[in-house]
Amino acid sequence: MLENEADSDFIEQWLKERGISEVEGIVPDMAGVARGKFVPAKKFRREGLKLPESVFIQTVTGEFSDTDLVDEVDRDMILRPDASTIRMVPWASERTALVIHDCFTQDGDPIDISPRYVLRRVLDLYKAEGLRPVLAPEVEFFLVKPNTDPDIPLEPPVGRSGRQETVRQAFSIDAINEFDPLIDDIYDFCEAQEIIVDNLIHESGAAQLEINFLHGDPLDLADQVFLFKRIVREAAMRRNIYSTFMAKPMKNEPGSALHMHVSVIDEKTGKNIFTDEQGKDSAAFHSYIAGLQRYIPEATMLFAPYVNSYRRFMSRLSSPINVQWGYDNRTVGLRVPRSEPEARRVENRVPGADANPYLAFAATLAAGYLGMKQHLSPSEPVVGSAYNLPHSLPREVSEAAALLRGSAGMREMLGDRFIDVYCQMKDEEYQEFFQVISAWEREYLLLNV
Repeated sequence: MLENEADSDFIEQWLKERGISEVEGIVPDMAGVARGKFVPAKKFRREGLKLPESVFIQTVTGEFSDTDLVDEVDRDMILRPDASTIRMVPWASERTALVIHDCFTQDGDPIDISPRYVLRRVLDLYKAEGLRPVLAPEVEFFLVKPNTDPDIPLEPPVGRSGRQETVRQAFSIDAINEFDPLIDDIYDFCEAQEIIVDNLIHESGAAQLEINFLHGDPLDLADQVFLFKRIVREAAMRRNIYSTFMAKPMKNEPGSALHMHVSVIDEKTGKNIFTDEQGKDSAAFHSYIAGLQRYIPEATMLFAPYVNSYRRFMSRLSSPINVQWGYDNRTVGLRVPRSEPEARRVENRVPGADANPYLAFAATLAAGYLGMKQHLSPSEPVVGSAYNLPHSLPREVSEAAALLRGSAGMREMLGDRFIDVYCQMKDEEYQEFFQVISAWEREYLLLNV
């Protein structure tokens, strides 16, 4: 079932013009993993796609959550392709396209636990106020040697020099050049999929890279980040390297973040509402920051979804430990970069690279929206290191899940059923983790206690 005839005609013509033989119909799940089906291009329009709603209750371990909040008979969802997301799959052996789909009930209602819908829901609230959020994400990731044994720690890969990085090479051009063929593949795949990246840098970790995206529509950029992760994994595999978006993949290395810069435009005037008539911080800007301060701790589960995520929140390793804010200060959770008045924005530095971009964007925009609606006031901006101030983020998954489950603000913005299903899944993933006995425990407890 296609959303309308115009979309149907556009997709059919697009597939014909490019000689597409196969289509990947995909849906981003709770973890930001692509779920879906391969369909011959000739059948794509005629047959439409369906998937069971249970794709949204599959945990990262592959188990299905034991929740009664999804219909026990696991009814099919109707998938409707978003024509704006159609792209080539440049690494496929045959001419293949992909299309991201939205999910609906048999009666035509949106599936309210779909991450893409959760973001749409928040954007609709902005639209009703005559506002348009603008977002620019930055995605960090590590390249590592192929690793097939989960008990063995990860290591940096060997570059073209035949050596591994042993010294941190922040902003090093030569360190990036070590992986030139892989970087070229990433850029080529991004161009083929119309993913508009701004620049690439070497981050402070060994073989850690960062890609910055141009600012734009949050839903479109969530789609781009979702697809970009797949691109990087595919490009790395082709060079016998793994890429990982784990928040903290290696001991003694910094974590990987999904930073996002946010501003808000008044649709009528086209002006940034974060700047007043005198070119200074507006009251709306301060309320937006206050909303982030107020609600990010309750929404941390959406920014740090796994046990590993909380290893990143360690002081003095380029990650925040609280929701303090400041101007051009990278020790805070909420940084205000130096900019021209029309580009005034706030950078949320809390999300990890392991976060689902749809949910991380939705939670950030929801928190800021609530701050403006509730006319909240922020703390004073931090001058100096925020690492000297108390830790105010949850320390682990169970604490974060309890905060999210009890958050009236996030429930209002993101939906009760979504919050309940998501937290139930996180509880189950945490219990699964707790059954694993770690190498640390064997090392220090086996013969010493």
